[in-house]
Amino acid sequence: MKRQFDPARPELMDRPQPVTRELERDLANLRSLNRWFGSHRLVQRFLQRWLKPNGKARILDVATGSGDIPRLIVDHARRQNISVQIDAIDQQASTIEIARGLSAGYPEIDFYCADLFEWNSSPVLKHDGLKPSCLSEHYDIVFCSLALHHFSNDDAVRVLQKFRQLSTARVLVADLRRAWWLTCAVYFITATIYRNEMTKTDARLSALRAFSFVELRELAERAGWKNFGQRKFAVGRQALWIEV
Repeated sequence: MKRQFDPARPELMDRPQPVTRELERDLANLRSLNRWFGSHRLVQRFLQRWLKPNGKARILDVATGSGDIPRLIVDHARRQNISVQIDAIDQQASTIEIARGLSAGYPEIDFYCADLFEWNSSPVLKHDGLKPSCLSEHYDIVFCSLALHHFSNDDAVRVLQKFRQLSTARVLVADLRRAWWLTCAVYFITATIYRNEMTKTDARLSALRAFSFVELRELAERAGWKNFGQRKFAVGRQALWIEV
């Protein structure tokens, strides 16, 4: 089953748009999918491994969406008395606006509308939160969940290279794993449960755009990653990671 990626056909959530009820419903569906179909469990596995009780960490979450992954990290950190400071970035201003509204009780998280390729860490905060000026420091951890398939092969390599520039210690990239059965499953749940038009369209497109296990490994190798880990996870998930 060959990967189907057409840069002229972006996912609906990637297109510039205001905050609408449809977008809010779509992001709510994505949070539900993340919770019940493996993304949260995958991230929690690495939180338990990388964040030590009474420690501290500076974290970047890329393509944060409505911010459920940063909030998950903070909830874990609070239970373990871990001090975390999280920068969460997304290229869509409307999505960031929704994420901020959902994260009022999470002062550990700063949200920014920003382009990953222009992001250089340590933002000098601007009150509008848009494309802050940056200094040069490294994050302890970079997380990226369910976003790599939004890029072409060449751009995905650039993304992985950028992650290594932003953190020399730990990087986790989690995404879908392309397979015929996953595509069938996505079509079924978006016909029966998650029937919002944006969710249905984007989920089905994502299943076709996802990288296979071998393709993801090849992207990491092209990006110059050394001594990285890779594993398949339940519910059609996979992950790449580096830990030093």
